[in-house]
Amino acid sequence: MTIAIIELTDVSKKYGTQVVLDDVSFAVNPGEIVGLIGPSGAGKSTIIKIALGMEVVDAGNATVFNKKMPERQILGELGYMAQSDALYEQLSGRENLEFFAEMRGVKNIDSEIERVAEIVDLTPHLDKYASGYSGGMKRRLSLAIAFLGNPKLLILDEPTVGIDPSLRRQIWHELQTMRNNGHTILVTTHVMDEAELVDRVALLLGGKLIANDSPSKLEDAYHVDTIEEVFLMAEEEK
Repeated sequence: MTIAIIELTDVSKKYGTQVVLDDVSFAVNPGEIVGLIGPSGAGKSTIIKIALGMEVVDAGNATVFNKKMPERQILGELGYMAQSDALYEQLSGRENLEFFAEMRGVKNIDSEIERVAEIVDLTPHLDKYASGYSGGMKRRLSLAIAFLGNPKLLILDEPTVGIDPSLRRQIWHELQTMRNNGHTILVTTHVMDEAELVDRVALLLGGKLIANDSPSKLEDAYHVDTIEEVFLMAEEEK
């Protein structure tokens, strides 16, 4: 029996009187890329915060690596990229990577920095201050930080916002290579053509999980050609 890397069972979460997640059951299995999609306010970021132990469920159960969350000990086994860049702007790109690599106990830090910088095309800019980076470069640096140490689990919240199409393609190639090597990836995106690249799409609307299957099976079920059309039809039906 396969043990899910992330598993939410009958999870509910409120902020005040607002129901953000309503009895959601959701799993991410080893060696797959799951795309979490839905409009703003649907509950995507709340699922991520629960998986990271940043939020506690009001009802239900949430586990990561089969440990009930929150559990600080598992944080070293995952890489996380938030929607908002959390960088030390007074440091260079290289110094940011060194700091986070040391925090995670990464070995062979210099070679690891070169590896992740090449993936996100930041090698020529590593010794520039992060304060001088463009918005897209900051996103790339944040993604490189998430890749440090080749983590078993990646949780990426809108990772390609502000990144040009050719580099986006390169990043998705890397994500798929990691998946093929047994890594597990949960990614949120508003870019519907990216949702075509995942193994499974989980669609949230109004705090409920209303679809959870491969892109091709969802397209067949809704009799449409793209995940974008699935999303639009699901919104109309809601």
